[in-house]
Amino acid sequence: MPAPIGAAVAAYRSAVAPQGASVADAAQGFGGALKRAMEGAVEAGRQADAASTGALMGTVSVTDTVLAISRAEMALQTAVAVRDRVVAAYQDVMRMPI
Repeated sequence: MPAPIGAAVAAYRSAVAPQGASVADAAQGFGGALKRAMEGAVEAGRQADAASTGALMGTVSVTDTVLAISRAEMALQTAVAVRDRVVAAYQDVMRMPI
């Protein structure tokens, strides 16, 4: 395999079955990857909350707070875009004649 394709395959495999994942986790495929992505988005929101609280208390810098909030906002926007695409795909399938 050429290097770019090999790198893409390796990245896909690590997203589907990260190091330390069990065989059952790898069998989940797309659903498992989606679940991990949502868990990452929730964690980004928690980190943004913690950074905001720390900024109010004066223990976290403004730069770190803004970065944490930006990551959480990007994760939320991504989740909304994926949700919109899934709903649109579902509606397309429901409109198909039998």
